[in-house]
Amino acid sequence: MDEHIYTSTELTGSSKKSIEDAIQNAIARASKTVPNMRWFELLESRGYIEEGMVSYWQVTIKIGSTL
Repeated sequence: MDEHIYTSTELTGSSKKSIEDAIQNAIARASKTVPNMRWFELLESRGYIEEGMVSYWQVTIKIGSTL
C-alpha cells in the first residue's frame, strides 16, 4: 500500500438551503483551485437568524489533499 502525504486547507461555505449544501458549495468552489482533494472534516456549523427564522447556514470544513 502506498503511503500518502496530505495537505489540509480550512474553508468556510454558506448556503440558504442547508448545512449539506453549504459543504457542497465550499467543496465545489475549492475544486477549481485545489487539486487532489480526498476528504473533508466538518469543524463547525452556524446559522444566521433574521426575523426569527434561519436565513442561511455557514460551515467551516477542513479539506485534505494528497501531495
